[in-house]
Amino acid sequence: MLKEKANILRKDIIEMLFESQSGHPGGSLSACDIVTTLYFKEMNIDPKNPKWEDRDRLVLSKGHAAPVIYAALAEKGYFDKSELMKLRKTGEMLQGHPDMKGTPGVDMSTGSLGQGIAAANGIALGAKLQDKNYQVYTILGDGEVQEGIVWEAAMFAAHYKLDNLTAFIDYNGLQIDGKNEDVMNINPLDEKFKSFGWNVITIDGHDFDQISDAIDRSKNTKGKPTVIIAKTVKGKGVSFMENQAGWHGKAPSKEERDLAIKELGGVK
Repeated sequence: MLKEKANILRKDIIEMLFESQSGHPGGSLSACDIVTTLYFKEMNIDPKNPKWEDRDRLVLSKGHAAPVIYAALAEKGYFDKSELMKLRKTGEMLQGHPDMKGTPGVDMSTGSLGQGIAAANGIALGAKLQDKNYQVYTILGDGEVQEGIVWEAAMFAAHYKLDNLTAFIDYNGLQIDGKNEDVMNINPLDEKFKSFGWNVITIDGHDFDQISDAIDRSKNTKGKPTVIIAKTVKGKGVSFMENQAGWHGKAPSKEERDLAIKELGGVK
């Protein structure tokens, strides 16, 4: 079921980016299996009550990958799927980055890289102070980890023992300017987070069983936050987009849209 849902999300991502002729396919597609697992298996949420106080929260720290969140929210029933075709249109609900005031199901407005994990820290600490049991998840890009605020947040989360916080790093190895290791090497990422006091888990970010198992291990870890380093493929699911930095922020042409949808099992 999760594989089928992820495929639906990938097709919706391609369709909305083609329609808007703007947006970020590569990092949306690479995070798709993580997002699918969270929304359709792990998170305690209610589309009919998006402001439910005891819901689990998800903060998309890599806010430019908003299409994957929009696709999941629409598929989950937070709003009609016709809204997807209005992506990035002036005055419409789904803007280029998530807007918690304008979009049902979005828990935090994000866009400036690094700020999302900091906001997730605040939400998780708030839950602790209010004796709430909900989980807080955040998804970062690997290039985003080059931001200094990420490491301030890492320090904060460990200091306050935010064991209700799980951070995913969508580790696809590429950012807008090329390979992470060429732009600004972030490794050894696991050892860095360990040194900051985090529980660290490394997985295949396209293996649903590994994703779910890592979430279970995170929830069972007490006294420290967990980071799940998810090894992924940028542009996953569309052969000509896979492992191509050029697809970080480029919309497909009609021919590319048709080919992508065909690869994903659709008919155009």
